[in-house]
Order: sequence, then structure tokens, then C-alpha cells
Amino acid sequence: MNCRARASQASAKAQPAGISSFRGSRGGAETAFTLLEVMIAMAIFFMAIFSILGLVAQSLQTARGLSMGEVDIGTVAAEVALTNRLQEGTISGDFGDFYKNASWTADVSLYSSNGLYQADISISWPGNGLTKEQRASILLFRPDSTVRAAAGRR
Repeated sequence: MNCRARASQASAKAQPAGISSFRGSRGGAETAFTLLEVMIAMAIFFMAIFSILGLVAQSLQTARGLSMGEVDIGTVAAEVALTNRLQEGTISGDFGDFYKNASWTADVSLYSSNGLYQADISISWPGNGLTKEQRASILLFRPDSTVRAAAGRR
């Protein structure tokens, strides 16, 4: 066996696992990764990148949800429903420092003669140069409220 063949066998035995040896055009032994190893490494890399991008997207969605862009009409409905006695008329207010320049009105009217009232709630607030608005109606049963002689809507 010649000297070059012995050196090639010695270098093949000393190579780390996963690196293959082949003879180049010049006759010397060259080392390289196999195509399978490169594909597995790329798959692991892209799985890590996509999981990081998923976490970033989820964090951005959570941050958008925490911003105070939309006013919840349920807060006004809860405030109107807090009282045990209702009177027909209009109630109005604002949200203070929570939502600047936002205001609400609730038109309360007798719906039925047994103490059932309807509150038509409207909220308006500025956003992006436009005035946004939400509307909702709730029915409230308040038998302790004073009922006028005229019946409601029914």
C-alpha cells in the first residue's frame, strides 16, 4: 500500500461522525456534509424561526387587545342597571380619564306597564379623525319604579 492510501485511510478513521469523505478531482480527500444532514439542519432552523415568529405575532395581538381603542357598551349598561328605581328620561355621562372625549347617553322608557323598562344606550368617541358610535338596547325589570298612567310601547 502506498503512502497516500494509508494517509487517506487514517484521515477517514479520524473524521467526526456525520462528515463524509470523498476524493476530489485532484485526488486529495475532501470532507463535506451529506444532503440529508443539510436538510435536517435546515428543517430545525426553520422550525425555530417559525415558532419565534408565532410568539411575536401572539404578543402583538395581546398588546393590541390591551390598548383602549374600543369602548365597551357593557360598562354603561351596568351603570344604568345599578339602580333599583328607574324614571323615564335621558341619562348621560362620560368615561373620565379612561376614554378621553367619549360620552354616552341612555334613553329610558317604560316598555310594559308591569315595571319593565327599555334603555336605549348610545356611545360615541373620536377615533382616527372620525366619530365612532355603538348602540344597544337592554330591558330592565324594576317593579319598585313609579309607573305613569300611560302604558308603554305595547
